[in-house]
Amino acid sequence: MLVLVVLFGVWLNSASAAKLGVVQTEGGQVEGKSHRMGLFRTVDVFKGIPFADVPGKWEKPKPHPGWSGILKAIKYRDRCLQVTLLQTKTQGSEDCLYLNIFVPQGRKLSSNLPVMVYLFGGAFLLGASNDVAILGDSLYDGKEMAERGNVIIVTVNYRVGTLGFLSSGDARLPGNYGLWDQHAAISWVRRNIEAFGGNPDNITIFGQSAGAASVSFQMLSPYSKGLFRRAISQCGVALSPWALQNNPMALTKKVARRVGCWRTNIDLMITCLKMSDPVGLTMAGKIDVLVSLLSPGVVMDLLEFSPVVDGDFIPDEPSKLFHNAAQFDYLAGVNSMDGHFFAGVDEHHGWTFTYTSHWGSAPEQAVVKKTVADIETDFLFLVPTQIALQLHANNSSGAHTYSYLFNMKTRIPGFPHWVEAEHAEDLQYVFGKPFATPLVYFPRHRDLSGYMIAYWTNFAKTGDPSKGDSRVPVPWPAFTKYHHPYLTINHKITKSSVSYDLRSDYVTYWTKTYSSLPTIKREEEEE
Repeated sequence: MLVLVVLFGVWLNSASAAKLGVVQTEGGQVEGKSHRMGLFRTVDVFKGIPFADVPGKWEKPKPHPGWSGILKAIKYRDRCLQVTLLQTKTQGSEDCLYLNIFVPQGRKLSSNLPVMVYLFGGAFLLGASNDVAILGDSLYDGKEMAERGNVIIVTVNYRVGTLGFLSSGDARLPGNYGLWDQHAAISWVRRNIEAFGGNPDNITIFGQSAGAASVSFQMLSPYSKGLFRRAISQCGVALSPWALQNNPMALTKKVARRVGCWRTNIDLMITCLKMSDPVGLTMAGKIDVLVSLLSPGVVMDLLEFSPVVDGDFIPDEPSKLFHNAAQFDYLAGVNSMDGHFFAGVDEHHGWTFTYTSHWGSAPEQAVVKKTVADIETDFLFLVPTQIALQLHANNSSGAHTYSYLFNMKTRIPGFPHWVEAEHAEDLQYVFGKPFATPLVYFPRHRDLSGYMIAYWTNFAKTGDPSKGDSRVPVPWPAFTKYHHPYLTINHKITKSSVSYDLRSDYVTYWTKTYSSLPTIKREEEEE
C-alpha cells in the first residue's frame, strides 16, 4: 500500500500542471508564484510588475529603467496616492505604476492566450488593482476568471484624484494623467505578454464605473489605434455626465485655495501647486460629501475629478470621437439599480412626469423610491451607455457591438425587496467570487458567475460572447445600427432573456425632450 501511495505521489508530481518559472520582460526577469486550482490546473500569479517609472507630478508616465537580478513578483504594490474611503487621511504612494498578471496553466505551458486587462473603478478618486479584500483575496483577484475562461487576466494601477486628473484646461496642466497611465500599462502588456503565454494581437480591456468610462476613453483616443482589439464597459462610458470635467480651472482654483496656493496670476498659482506636498494636494482633492448630501445638488458635484478634453489624448468631445473606436469590438451594459446609491444625492424637480405618469393619486412609498432610483440609473448610466452603443454601431467597420442589462437581486442585507443589482454588484460574479469563497454564496450565484465568465471570456477570444470554448445558456445577438437587442443577465438566462430596445422611451426622453429644455447654469466657482 505504501509503495502505491509513493508511486501515485511520483506520478502526480510528474503529471502536475506546467509552471512559467522565471519570465524575461523588457525591464528584467520576473518570477511569480504558482497556485493550484484543481487536478493538473494551476494559475501562475505575478504581482507588482512595474510598467513605468515613478511618475513625476502631473507628468506623463515614463519607461521603467529596469532592474538587475530576478524580481520576485509575489506581493501587491502600493496603490496610487489617494484619500481613504472616509477621507480622513491618505493612503498609497507616488511609486505606484505596477500591474499584476494571472496566467492559467494545464499540463503544457499555455501559449497564444487571449488577454484581458482590467481598469478599476472608484470615481477617478479611489481604487487600486488589488482593491477591496473579500475573505483574504482581492475583489479583482484574477485566478478564477483566468482558470475558468482560459484567458490571461491583467489588473493595473493608475493615478487618481488630484495627482491623476487635476487640470487647468490648457497646456500648463493638461490633465488626464491617469488615462496616460492606463495607456502605458496596456502598451506594456502588448509588448511583453507573449513571454507570459499571451497573444499580443488579442487584448481586451474591461472596467467598471470610472474604469468603464476609462475603457471608453481609451477606445476613443487616437493613441489606441492597433493597441488592443476589444473592450467591455460595465456601468459607465465616456458620455456619462460624471465622466468629463467641463470646467477644470474651477476645481484647480479650489485645490489651490485649500493648499495655500491661490494667486490671481494663474502661472504663479500652478508653480506653487507643483511645489506643494503630494499628500496635502491629495487631501485637498477630497469630496465635501456631507455638504453635498445636506444641500440640494447633483452627483456630478461629488465626482469632481475626471478626464478632460485636452486636445491630445482626448482631442474632442467624446461623442465626436467614435470613428476612432470603429475597429474595436465593444460590449457594454449597466446594472438595473446603478443609480440607487446616488438617489439620495440628487434632487429633481418638475420635469419627471415621464416617470411619474403611472403613479396614480396615492403611490406607495416603494414605487416612489424605485422611480427615483430609475431616474438616476437612466441619467447617470443607462442612457449614456445606450447612446455610446448606438454611436459605436453607427461607426463600426466590421466590429461587433453588444448590449446587456444586469439585474440580479442585490446581496446587500437589509435592502427592500424591490432592489435589484446595485452599482458594482456585477464584479463579484465576473471575478468568480462564488467559486473562490463558496460558503457565502448559493448555487444560483455560481450559475450566474459561470455564465458571466463564459460570455466575457468568449467575447475576449472571438469578439462574440456566444462563441468560444465556454458554453453559454443562450446566444447573445449583436446590437446593430437598426436592431437593438440586449441580454438580461441574472441566474436564470433563457431565450426570453433576449429583448429589444432597452428602455427606449426613456432614452428618447433624455436625448430629445430633456436635452432641449432650458437649463439653469450654475455659477462656476471663481474667486
